Amino acid sequence: MKNKSKISETTQICGVDYAFKRIGGKYKGRILWHLNSKTVLRYGELSRTLPDITTKMLTQSLRELEDYKFIIRKIYHEVPPKVEYSLTDAGRELISVIEHLNNWGKKQLENELLTNQN
Repeated sequence: MKNKSKISETTQICGVDYAFKRIGGKYKGRILWHLNSKTVLRYGELSRTLPDITTKMLTQSLRELEDYKFIIRKIYHEVPPKVEYSLTDAGRELISVIEHLNNWGKKQLENELLTNQN
């Protein structure tokens, strides 16, 4: 029995857990979605696209997405400093999944609106 308790956490994690730990939360999926629709966005543009996100959360989410290799952060050494964000191939792979979530969400919202109208 003791050997089973020594199994590492990575062997016990499933694909769904792995995925949601990387794109879960309130903002990461939305950041990826907006980067896909615009191809390249600067920090200020992302901030305006997601008006409910704080500067701290946007910075943290972007760093995590960059660490997971879902986005590329390109720095231009000029004044004023310029930073652009775009999707990697791994980030683009997630768009179809996010699109399914978007479609599901729209359908649920419509059903909810219809239910509340009756």
